[in-house]
Amino acid sequence: MIKKDSRNTLRLRRHRRVRKTVSGSAHRPRLAVFRSSKHIYAQVIDDYSGTTLVSASSLEPALRSEGLGPLGMARRVGELCAERASEKGVTEVVFDRGGYCYHGRVAALADGAREKGLEF
Repeated sequence: MIKKDSRNTLRLRRHRRVRKTVSGSAHRPRLAVFRSSKHIYAQVIDDYSGTTLVSASSLEPALRSEGLGPLGMARRVGELCAERASEKGVTEVVFDRGGYCYHGRVAALADGAREKGLEF
């Protein structure tokens, strides 16, 4: 009997495959996205030093009180992450979609980050 891999196992396999080539530096850090069933998270990471420069998520009280839907919340998380990154002097990033399809909430987060000045 052949056992099928779960959706998350397949996503992690895609993520590992992409991460072989995508890495962030101090000059151009990585904007990593994680999407759960209810929330979305974004981090700007310098992979060489192993530090997270900026993070934002839909769990933050300021965002939760806005009463947005999933796509609007993802866009706001991207905007907030870009604002915090620009305060730290980061203008260019490498986008890491985390093995997810570039569609829906992941694309909305990316659009929100681009609107606020992040280039990728």
